[in-house]
Amino acid sequence: MAAAAALWRVLLAGSLLAARPPAGAQQSATVANPMPGASSDLLPHFLLEPQDVYIVKNKPVSLACRATPATQIYFKCNGEWVHQGEHVTQRSTDQGTGLPLMDVRIDISRQQVERIFGLEEYWCQCVAWSSSGTTKSQKAYVRIAYLRKNFEEEPTGREVSIEQEIVLLCRPPEGIPPAEVEWLRNEELVDPALDANVYVTPEHSLVVPRARLADTANYTCIAKNMVARRRSSSAAVTVYVDGGWSGWSRWSLCALDCTHWRSRECSEPAPRNGGQDCQGAELETHNCTTELCSHAASGPEDVALYVGLMAVAVCLVLLLLVVVLVCCRKKGGLDPDVADSSILTAGFQPVSSKPAKAGTSHLLTIQPDLSTTTMTYQGSLCSRQDGHSKFQLSNGHLLSPLGAGRHTLHHSSPATEGVDFVSRFAAQSCFRSLPRGAANMAYGTFNFLGGRLLIPNTGISLLIPPDAIPRGKIYEVYLTLHKQEDVRLPLAGCQTLLSPIVSCGPPGVLLTRPAILALGHCVEAGAAGWSIRLKKQSCEGTWEDVLQVGEEAASGLYYCQLEAQAAYVFTEQLGRFALVGESLSMAAAKRLKLLLFAPASCSSLEYSVRVYCLRDTPDVLQEVMQLEKQLGGQLIGAPRVLHFKDSYHNLRLSIHDMPSSLWKSKLLASYQEIPFYHLWSGLQPYLHCTFTLERLSPSTCQLACKIWVWQVEGDGQSFSINFNIAKDTSFSDWLVPESEAGCPALVGPSAFKIPFLIRQKIISSLDTPCARGADWRTLAQKLHLDSHLSFFASKASPTAMILNLWEARHFPSGNLAQLAAAVAEVGKQDSALFAVSEAEC
Repeated sequence: MAAAAALWRVLLAGSLLAARPPAGAQQSATVANPMPGASSDLLPHFLLEPQDVYIVKNKPVSLACRATPATQIYFKCNGEWVHQGEHVTQRSTDQGTGLPLMDVRIDISRQQVERIFGLEEYWCQCVAWSSSGTTKSQKAYVRIAYLRKNFEEEPTGREVSIEQEIVLLCRPPEGIPPAEVEWLRNEELVDPALDANVYVTPEHSLVVPRARLADTANYTCIAKNMVARRRSSSAAVTVYVDGGWSGWSRWSLCALDCTHWRSRECSEPAPRNGGQDCQGAELETHNCTTELCSHAASGPEDVALYVGLMAVAVCLVLLLLVVVLVCCRKKGGLDPDVADSSILTAGFQPVSSKPAKAGTSHLLTIQPDLSTTTMTYQGSLCSRQDGHSKFQLSNGHLLSPLGAGRHTLHHSSPATEGVDFVSRFAAQSCFRSLPRGAANMAYGTFNFLGGRLLIPNTGISLLIPPDAIPRGKIYEVYLTLHKQEDVRLPLAGCQTLLSPIVSCGPPGVLLTRPAILALGHCVEAGAAGWSIRLKKQSCEGTWEDVLQVGEEAASGLYYCQLEAQAAYVFTEQLGRFALVGESLSMAAAKRLKLLLFAPASCSSLEYSVRVYCLRDTPDVLQEVMQLEKQLGGQLIGAPRVLHFKDSYHNLRLSIHDMPSSLWKSKLLASYQEIPFYHLWSGLQPYLHCTFTLERLSPSTCQLACKIWVWQVEGDGQSFSINFNIAKDTSFSDWLVPESEAGCPALVGPSAFKIPFLIRQKIISSLDTPCARGADWRTLAQKLHLDSHLSFFASKASPTAMILNLWEARHFPSGNLAQLAAAVAEVGKQDSALFAVSEAEC
């Protein structure tokens, strides 16, 4: 027996060494004695094996297994033993069999999985020992769960005839585990189990085999897994019904003119949801000479009828003449220019224009109508030798000669006519303002000569190009900057507001050429990592995506030129607009402006420093400056820009290097923190943190410290403060000067850098395609606008669009000489040149 026991121990030790557990596990297995009885002949078997799991965000996951009979259980992950100290072990006895039970659990963190990410999948399995040998469990795979933001394919709206098939495609974003897909119809869940006319394919497409009128709705594809829930863009589906004729009615009796008729109605079915009307005649008339047809002369009753009708007509004519005379008397005191104007809704007035003066026909071959201009403008065209501050434009095929000598253009009536309507109209337009919200609103009255509205020091303006307003009409136009607390802009998911919310109107006004709305944005380093959309509020109050930047349709109602600091939106419909972005990667960043303010005077021992974290657009900076002015604050450091990334990390602020013998901070923690979403959404424009400091002596006036502002695992900025709190600082010089202060409404030629007549000549010369390349396409290339050629080409005058965009981008400090050089370069093969003074233009 002793020899047998010795042999058994040798065999057991050999089997344990062959399994190669970790050092701690090996020692425990070799000293364990086999259980007596039947268990000594059994291999361990697993009652619970580890299962596949997913790591959500940064939460660790647990793997567990249970085996009997087992003396030891250890985990092996990707071929390596897990250290004994990372196991949580629980031993017990099976009440039914009396065999030993072991439960073992380990935790797996995201960092462990990421260390081998991309090489192979992370897996773990249990290895259990008994006196008879070892058993391995199944492999459990540990994966990091995620769901990307953008759908691989989104449903698109369509119009289908009734009874036709509707197929809406949806390919959800990539994710682990794969996303489940469901559909919403007008925000209500589509359940194929409750609607036999709807089913979802294995590829997640929604199919309606036979369209019904009730299927007219907005459809949204929803993708979700354990990490997130994503919504696609809504697809509007319209089910229409084409009209169909009913049967013909019976023929009528034969009338005195020997005809009879019959009719039918477009009611079987009636057209619905934009369906086509019935084609063909609704009334059919035939000759009925085969019937008895009498041609009796008109009787006395017919004569009385005709006499009565003539008397009514005469009365109506007399009444109309009386009305006309009364109107003429009321209009006697008005100018002849507006004698036939009438007040319309939406606050604008049509007006008839006088023809152009015959005396100006020698100026240009194109005769602009300048008699109804709303500003008085004087300029001159002179030779190159008249001064040094000239810019050159090529003559010849590009600009036809203007004739010898000096020509002066006056956009006003002669002095002998007195104070004309044009002058009064210009003065009223420029200085008139709305009684509400004047600080954030511009307001003016415009005609076909166009003009410009701007809100000073906000970067927001509206350019109304010449001929955008139909001739003979006068529009009253406004431009408003909204405070974000007054307008509710819903944002979905990780969307962020990138610009101010701006309204221009009145909505529904007719424009024959697109106006250009300029507004600032805070997108950093281009739009490559962004999906940027232009949102417009509908009449019902809902916000709709009308444009995706970079994917504009050339012939659409909206177009956007996105630059480093500003966006220029071409729009043929006025309304309320905002730019909203969604990051496509964690590298996407938006600019934050950091500003430090403190009280201008301090009469107590406490002293507060406020650190603002703002959207980097001029309008927000202007609002904070006005707010701090009311609070008695002053700027105490040069503004800084911080690039805030879409990394879900918060923004932290701390104060350092403050002399403890003079000052102490009342901040209990080592830093303050602004949550990520508060900054990323952009809906809270004036976020700030306050550092409350206390002087240890009233005589202390010098404050020296450092303030750090940084995003966790991201960009950061440091402010070095050293100034006397008892003296007024001059740090406001670091801000951009208020260069835009002045009249918020500019009407007519004064609103544009390019003189009206020269503009017309450039347009007429470059709009026509030229085989030598001397046309609008070359001008767009010279001005670095060649990426928008398809948009320019879709308009009636591509050159006018280019010049309008130049005006919007370069007002008020645009360099006409550079534009003139670009125009001259287009027509450089011609040697004849003329010059125009910027001062005179």
